[in-house]
Amino acid sequence: MQDISAILNNHILTISFIACVLAQILKLVVELIRHGKVSFRTLVETGGMPSAHSALVTALATGIGQTQGWASSEFALAFVFAIIVMYDAAGVRQAAGKQARILNQIVDEFFHENATFSEDRLKELLGHTPVQVLAGSALGVVVSWIAAPAY
Repeated sequence: MQDISAILNNHILTISFIACVLAQILKLVVELIRHGKVSFRTLVETGGMPSAHSALVTALATGIGQTQGWASSEFALAFVFAIIVMYDAAGVRQAAGKQARILNQIVDEFFHENATFSEDRLKELLGHTPVQVLAGSALGVVVSWIAAPAY
């Protein structure tokens, strides 16, 4: 039980999750501004502005850099981890979303008349644009810097 309380008392981890949750909440605000309505589904979907993944990993890396030092092995590990996550969010998953959009279009065009074809549509919004990743990263850094006195 001490291990669980130690995890719950880890300020860097807590701040990282706060940055992630804040990014998800900001997605609701962006949705409201763009479409004039709130979709709570946005809270659990991937993609959108800002990237919650980027906010989480940059808050984590920034917190580690602030506490362990910018030249520490821990920061280097967190930094590389953050780069991989953000590359995946903007690169690989964005490409998968584009492929899903094209496949959905093919299914719509070729199987429109065939009522027996009843596959679910593929999810198209899987990744983030580079701007969404940068916005999430900036959010993560800001949240970590604001929370720095708590470390």
